Amino acid sequence: MIYKDIAGLIQKALEADLIESADVNYARNQLMHLLGLESFPEEGVGTTDESIPDLLEKLTGYAVKHGIITDASDDKEILSANLMNCFVARPSVINAVFNQKYHESPSAATEYFYRLSQNSHYIQTKQIEKNISYKVDTAYGEMDITINLSKPEKDPEQIKREREAKQTRSYPKCLLCKENEGYTGRIGYPARANHRIIHIPLLDENWYFQYSPYVYYREHSILFSEKHRRMNIDKQAFHRLLTFTEMFPHYFIGSNADLPIVGGSILSHDHYQAGCYEFAMTRAEDAFSFQLHRHPQIEASVLKWPMSVIRLKGTTINNLVEAADDIFQTWKNYSDQLADVIAFTDDTPHNTITPIARNRNGIFEIDLVLRNNRTSAEHPFGIFHPHEDVHHIKKENIGLIEVMGLAILPPRLKTELAAIKEFLLGRPSRIEAHHLEWAEHLNSEYRELSSQEHAESVLQKELGNKFVKALEDAGVLKERKAFMRFIEAVNQQIN
Repeated sequence: MIYKDIAGLIQKALEADLIESADVNYARNQLMHLLGLESFPEEGVGTTDESIPDLLEKLTGYAVKHGIITDASDDKEILSANLMNCFVARPSVINAVFNQKYHESPSAATEYFYRLSQNSHYIQTKQIEKNISYKVDTAYGEMDITINLSKPEKDPEQIKREREAKQTRSYPKCLLCKENEGYTGRIGYPARANHRIIHIPLLDENWYFQYSPYVYYREHSILFSEKHRRMNIDKQAFHRLLTFTEMFPHYFIGSNADLPIVGGSILSHDHYQAGCYEFAMTRAEDAFSFQLHRHPQIEASVLKWPMSVIRLKGTTINNLVEAADDIFQTWKNYSDQLADVIAFTDDTPHNTITPIARNRNGIFEIDLVLRNNRTSAEHPFGIFHPHEDVHHIKKENIGLIEVMGLAILPPRLKTELAAIKEFLLGRPSRIEAHHLEWAEHLNSEYRELSSQEHAESVLQKELGNKFVKALEDAGVLKERKAFMRFIEAVNQQIN
């Protein structure tokens, strides 16, 4: 059976254009070595039509059964990546093909690399299918809701191994360093043997482009600096983002904020996130427009959005960069007691921006989401962070993806919401204590629901409302008057 699975994996690699027929013997021999085989039947093996992820599971299962690796998740991931690396071309070849495709069109280049990243099993397609995802109508448009089930839970043995392992190694320095390309992996550090990155020169610096292994939206990608340096929002960042949209006009690109609480999970390495997806925020209407006195050629508006967003539009990147930087420089030092916004505590800064750039048919735009990470006794997790009344659903940071209208919710909600659904249907269920008040409120509002479908619809709608509330909590200027005071400060600053 092992021979049939090997033959099946080779056939799938051929169908996915990972290898050509001239590569078959080489690939087979490499697979045999990894699986401890010294010979292969010359005929009568047959093949199978199973998917690449399913075949990899069977091959790693064989390796566990025959003592080639342990049953620990790290060992299986390392072997799986090494098996696929037998089919993936070297970085120089992939970069050459990408650049050739780019001359056809930017979208042809990204489509090639996205398909490669899926077929090479770097993007975990089977795991991603486990996510629970749907759309929900809200006062701000159609939001995306995802309960994240794609990242596998660590088993007790894996946790024990990581605890016992001495994590003294500093290579690669982090998960976003270019040295991850082709890295085998180790206990507590993911396998990257089948990982490839694309070199993107950007404003006289070397940057690199890859896809996320656990994509949250179509072509979810990461652009990261060659240098291992901290995240930093500044004028140059705005310039990079807009220049990237000139190079890849079918992609948006944005950055997490660069301060704790309002920033992303990795602040130690300068990077952005991009993709070919239209979020609810992209479709958001203007709440009102205003003028930037120093930049009359720029269209400026405040969006109708739960967070505090200024959108700038223009035909010239340099003009947009200057306008965005004027707003950013004002915001960094801006305090408004009426809005509970304070820029500094002693020398500690609180104000920053989450920027997102797009190119719509030659009209460049950049959204500047105003952020503040101050805490208080009443809100120890953050004044402009999801408040305690939504923590039973979402208490993690509001990062770039969620700012744009895609909720990434914890896996615990799958079972917890199922219990609430049973409760709403009048059936016995065990509801977690942190959901009890919400469940009772829903029950009193909707009474006993008559069908699974109705209960599911209610929960989806109300989960969307909770997400919107979390975003509203993260908004810093909650009234038009507060926005007008800030806009006045911007115009005074730049006159």
